[in-house]
Amino acid sequence: MITDGDRFEVRRVAARPGKAEVDPIFAESGDKRLVVNGTDADLNAVVLRLLRTERLADVPLGYVPTDPGSEVAALWGLPTDPGRALDLALSGDADRVPLIRDDVGGVLVGLGSLGPVRGVGYGDDTVVLRGQASRLEVTPDPDGGPGLVVRVIHKRLFGRKVVSTPARAFQLGCLPVQVDSDGIPHPRPMGKWTWYRHTEDLRLVRGVQ
Repeated sequence: MITDGDRFEVRRVAARPGKAEVDPIFAESGDKRLVVNGTDADLNAVVLRLLRTERLADVPLGYVPTDPGSEVAALWGLPTDPGRALDLALSGDADRVPLIRDDVGGVLVGLGSLGPVRGVGYGDDTVVLRGQASRLEVTPDPDGGPGLVVRVIHKRLFGRKVVSTPARAFQLGCLPVQVDSDGIPHPRPMGKWTWYRHTEDLRLVRGVQ
C-alpha cells in the first residue's frame, strides 16, 4: 500500500490484509489518498476495512493491479501496465463508483461468480434465473445504472447465451453452490446469496491525469 503524506510512503502488508495491518495505516493517513498494489482480492480486503471503519466517503483509493487479467481494471478502464497504473493511481481524479455488498458481511469490487447453478434468482423484482445456468456473474455497473449487473450464462453446443440485467440488488435461492467474490472463494457452498448496492460509493481513482 502507498499512502499520500508529505511524501509518498510504501507500506508492505500481507496478501488480503486484515484489520491489524490496515487499520493503523488508516489511522496515520487520515483522509489522504491510498494506493493498493496487488490483486483484486487484496483490493477487496482494503475496501472492506474502509467500509467497516466508515472511511469510504473520505479516502480516495488508487489501484495498481499486479495481475494483467484484473477484473477491476477491465471493468473501470484502469491500466495494467505497472508504470501507467501507478501514475494514474497517484495523480488521477477519484470518481464515485458503486460498491457492492453481500449478505454475509463481504464486499465485491470486481467480479462475483458462481455455477453451475440451479435455482431462482431475482434482479430487484425481475426473475433473471428460474432453473439451471452454466454460470452466473455479478459486477458493479460501470454504465451508471442502479448499482450492479447480473449476467446469466447458458453454454450451448455452439457458443453460449448471455442475458444481462441491471439491478440494485440480486437475490438467489439455489442448490448449494460455490460462490467467489474477487477471486476469494466463500468457505462453504451456499444455498442462498444476495449482492446489493451499498448506500455509499467507493472513491476509486480512475479519472484523467
